[in-house]
Parts: sequence; structure tokens; C-alpha cells
Amino acid sequence: MKPKGTDPRILSLAAEVAKSPEQNVPVILLKLKEIINNTPFGSSELKKIKQDIYCYDLIRYCLLVLSQDCSRIQGGWATISQLTQILSHCCVGLEPGEDAEEFYNELLPSAAENFLILGRQLQTCFINAAKGEEKDELLHFFQIVTDSLFWLVGGHVQLIQNVLQSEHFLHLLQTDNVQIGSTVMNMVQNILQINSGDLLRIEAKTLHSILDEVIFKLLSTPSPVLRSTATKLLLLMAESHQEILILLRLSACYKGLRNLLNKQKPGIEFRHEFRQLISLLSPKVYQEVEEQKLHQAACLIQAYWKGFQTRKRLKKLPSAVITLQRNFRSKRAKILLKLKRQKEEEENRLQLQLERQRAMRVSREIRLNMLEIVHPGQVEKHNREIEEKSALIIQKHWRGYRERKNFHQQKPSLVEYKAAVTLQRASSQMSDVASRELHSQAQERLQHYFMGRALEDRAQQHREALKAQINTNIEQLMKAPTLKEAEGEEPELFLSRSRPVAAKAKQAHLTTLKHIQAPWWKKLGEEAGDEVDVPKDELDIELGTLFIGGTKPP
Repeated sequence: MKPKGTDPRILSLAAEVAKSPEQNVPVILLKLKEIINNTPFGSSELKKIKQDIYCYDLIRYCLLVLSQDCSRIQGGWATISQLTQILSHCCVGLEPGEDAEEFYNELLPSAAENFLILGRQLQTCFINAAKGEEKDELLHFFQIVTDSLFWLVGGHVQLIQNVLQSEHFLHLLQTDNVQIGSTVMNMVQNILQINSGDLLRIEAKTLHSILDEVIFKLLSTPSPVLRSTATKLLLLMAESHQEILILLRLSACYKGLRNLLNKQKPGIEFRHEFRQLISLLSPKVYQEVEEQKLHQAACLIQAYWKGFQTRKRLKKLPSAVITLQRNFRSKRAKILLKLKRQKEEEENRLQLQLERQRAMRVSREIRLNMLEIVHPGQVEKHNREIEEKSALIIQKHWRGYRERKNFHQQKPSLVEYKAAVTLQRASSQMSDVASRELHSQAQERLQHYFMGRALEDRAQQHREALKAQINTNIEQLMKAPTLKEAEGEEPELFLSRSRPVAAKAKQAHLTTLKHIQAPWWKKLGEEAGDEVDVPKDELDIELGTLFIGGTKPP
């Protein structure tokens, strides 16, 4: 999708590229340099121009031109070197928008790889060139390409790993030419100063190859410039990463490196860096580095462990908060329930007290009402009956309490007795004959007990009857008139034992009938036990019809 408000210069240039022949395209693309240079650096206008260049595929045209044969391009290495500058400047600070994945994963790695390929081609041409002016020109173009690559990598640091692992980069580094080698190592040094972390992300084989080449140039190259560059690069790599320093100190591949460095005679230009490198490789510094490494490792382990513990605690924090809230709510619910129960008990106690007071008040009112109804002569008797009933109730409750208390005290003994009986029953097993004999003995004893009990009951009844008869006789004799006062047939009433009993029973019967038949106003002031006078005629008539035992008719 083409952006709106495209710069007319970019639009005109894109149209010219599309209409022109293939051999003229590189020269036309050089006009982009003038457009970029005439735009203020870092401005939004420059960013918009880069987006327009990318949207009209002019960057891809530059890549296609760089991948062609140099001899077929008009202007040769001069055009190609300028196109590398244009391409690197257009890619740095560009925001691709929707095509970001294609831009970062395809276009940028392809551009870096093309720069390295062009560097190898320039290296070959420089070595094969015979004239000095031609060599200087090719070296200038090589420096432009390496500077363009450094600019591209500086804007997109993710390309550092791709550059360091490229086979073309290793070929450039392994050159014997002083100027090319110095330029390449300066570029590597500048790249590592931007981000040295990618040095440890490359393959171990590639890292060893880079270290081997740098050390080889340091020890075997007579050029002071190349040795100085190699020393600075190796020192930068050792200071940036302790792993590389340990590798140089302990690896069998670099055994004796410190002794070889001590035999070297450094130039004045890099004497300070050379001594720093030797001191880094000394045992004392190595020990300090080891201690520092162990300290850093311990700090890292502690940091990871503390982070793990913190994350674990944070992970458990919701459940801990929930548990705390649940415990708090449970405790609060228990306290509220306890307070509620205490309140209910207090209310029940007060209610019970009120009910007792109300019951006592009602009872007293009932007693007063009854006292108003009861005859004044019966008040004392009524109070005495109430006191007796109250005493009986108190005694009943006290006896119940005492028996329950005795039962609870004797309960352990009873349990022990039952356990002993159970054990005895389980331990002693009787035969059938013994069981039957024991059963028959128990039946005989039980029969004997019931027979004796029946005789005792009969004797008790007889005693009670005799006692009642004696009491009746005594009462009749106490009420009987003297012999002087006796008239008529009254003495005959005492000739038989049955007559006094019959007379007393008849008298009580007639008294009850008289009391029942009497009007209510005659009953006022009478007690239930008061006797009613019965005429002797009525009593004699009734007695005459009774059978009196123990007497003979006259």
C-alpha cells in the first residue's frame, strides 16, 4: 500500500527507475544520496522520505544492484560503494510498518551479507592490483563498504551475530594484508564497543577462529599498526567477557600465551595496552578474576533464589490472604456466636426470672383468692396442707438429687461389677446338665419366694382387718353410753362383734347422704369430717334388716 503525501522527488525517481533500462538503474539510484543529504538529519521529514523509499521498493533495487557483477555496473566500485552508503542510511531509522517481519528477517540480513561479499571482492581486487593509485582507490572503496556495514550494524544491533558468524567475515579477518586486516579489526572493535554481548552468542568454533586470528596477528605480524590493532581488540574482548579471559588463561589451545607475549617487544604506540593484556593473563589477576567470577555467580544464584522465593510467596499470597480472611471471619463468627449465646442466655435468664416472678405472683393471687373463699376457721388447716405439700416436694427433689449423686458415685463400681460379671460369664462355661440343674434350683427358690410372699400378704391383710376391727370397737365403746344411761336395745348392739361395725358403717353412710341432700346454705361453716346426727329409729330400722353373726334369736 503506497503512502499518501509521497515526496515528489521519490515518486519521480521511482518512475524513472521503472522506465529506464537495467544498466542505467544504478546511476539513477545515486540520486537518493543527494535527496538524503539535503534533508536535515534526525528530522521527521527524513523519516518520511525513508518510508517512501522503502514503500516504492527502491531499497530492494539497491540490493539487486549490489548483488550484480561489478564489471557490468556503470561507474564500477565508485557506484557500488555509494549505493552501500545509500542503503545503510535508508535502513537505519526506518519504520517498515506492516512489513516489519520481512524487513528485519530478510532484507537486513541480506544487506549485511551483500556488504561482506562486496568486501571480499574488494579485498581480492586490492591484493591483485599492481598500481599504487589503484590500490589506494580500492582501499578507499573498501573502507566505505566497511563503514556502511558498521553504520547498518550500529542501527540494527541484532545483525552483529550474523556478521560475526559469516564465512565472508572470517575470510576478511584472515587476510595477510596489513591495511585490509587493520580496517577489518577496527570495524570489529567498533562493533564490539556497541554491543559485546553477541560475541558469546556465536558458536564456539567461530569464536575460537576469531581469537586464533587475532592472536596470530599479534604474535607473528611484523607491522606495528596491525599488532597494535590486534592488541586493542584482544584486550577489549578479554576485558568485556571473563569467559574469554578464562579461555585464554586455561585453554590448552592458548597455553603459554603469556610467555610468548612477555618475549614480544611492543611498540611505543600500544605499550600500555600490551602491558594491560599481560597483567590480565597473570595468575594474580586471574585469581582475582576467579574470585570476582565466583562472587558474581553467588550473587546471581542468590538473586535467582530470592526471585524464586519472592515469586513463590507472591504466588501463595492470594491463598494466604484468603486463609487469613477465612480464619479472621471464622474467629469473628465464633466471637459473635458466643456473644449471641451469652445474650440469649441472659435474655433467657431474665425471661425465666420474670416467669418465676409472674408465677409466684399468680400463685399468691390464687392463694389469696382461695383464702377469701375458705372459711376463716379452715385457713390454718389450708396453710398447713400447703406447707406439707411443699415439704413433700422439697423432700422429693432432695431425695432424687441424693439418689442421683449416689448413683453417679457408685457408677464406676457398677461398671466394674458388670465387667467382672461379663468376664466371669465369658470365662466359665457350664455344661447343659449343670445349667438345667441350676435352672431348676432357681425355679424352686423363686416358687418358694412367691408362696412365702402370698402367705405374708394374707397375714398382713388379716392383721390390717383385725386392727381396723379393734379401732372400730374402741371407738364404739368410747362413744357408747354407760349402763345406767342405756335404754332399750342399745346394750344388745354390743353383744356381737359385727353389730358395732355395721352400726358404724350405717351411721357413716347416712351421714354422707344427709350431707349430700342438705341445701348449700346449711353447709356453710361445716367441715368435711363433721358428723351429722342420725335418728336412732332410722338406724334401728336399717340394723334390723342386717344379719348379725354370733347371736341366737330369742
